[in-house]
Amino acid sequence: MAQTPTQRRANAKFAKSEEKRMGKAESAVKKNADRSKPPISRGWIVLLAFVVCGSLAFELLRLFPVAWEFVAGFVARVAAVFK
Repeated sequence: MAQTPTQRRANAKFAKSEEKRMGKAESAVKKNADRSKPPISRGWIVLLAFVVCGSLAFELLRLFPVAWEFVAGFVARVAAVFK
């Protein structure tokens, strides 16, 4: 059975990676493979930081009523301008 072009490319890629690994210790090969991807994506980290820092900011504003009144007034004025 003849190979399709997709199979041929995949086989060539695999052969190239295997050729690079030849003669190296198994631990050295695995060490490089472990660093390839983090367990969680950067987008999820940014979202988590936004939620944590945002909730922290609102909690601090709630603790200080004067600052909260200032922010609420500012948001009300900005909303009135864009209305």
